[in-house]
Amino acid sequence: MDRVSKTNYYLDIAQTVLERSTCLHGKYGAIIVKNDSIVSTGYNGAPRGRKNCTDLGACACGKEGGSELCRSVHAEANCIISATREQMLDSTLYLCGTDAVTGEIIKDTCSCQACKRLIINAGISKVIVRSSPTCFISYNVRDWVLNDDSISN
Repeated sequence: MDRVSKTNYYLDIAQTVLERSTCLHGKYGAIIVKNDSIVSTGYNGAPRGRKNCTDLGACACGKEGGSELCRSVHAEANCIISATREQMLDSTLYLCGTDAVTGEIIKDTCSCQACKRLIINAGISKVIVRSSPTCFISYNVRDWVLNDDSISN
């Protein structure tokens, strides 16, 4: 019997978390793991108390303007605000995204610039993103610090 790898185990959990997403465009789930224990989980949805896109029947992020107009708090951000800095230092964030209509994994998912900044400041050391049911891309957060793609040349 083949056993699922630890990385895909955690990505499977992140993919289950995204089922709580309330975005009509893309569903995202994230978990933070440290020392082989899940520290926190998060999915994308409107701030607490506000109406979700699923309640409104419309989602601004699918229109012109993209994610800047999105009313959702991103999965990574929700994950980070649910943990203490001590819990996140040297941890790994696992992220999965699926198309809200087709349910297919979004192969080129990566954290946006705002979430990258949060991840860096949280002290998370690695981000692993699902690219297919069994494949993933691993990012060293230190590379995001050293190769600052938020600065235009």
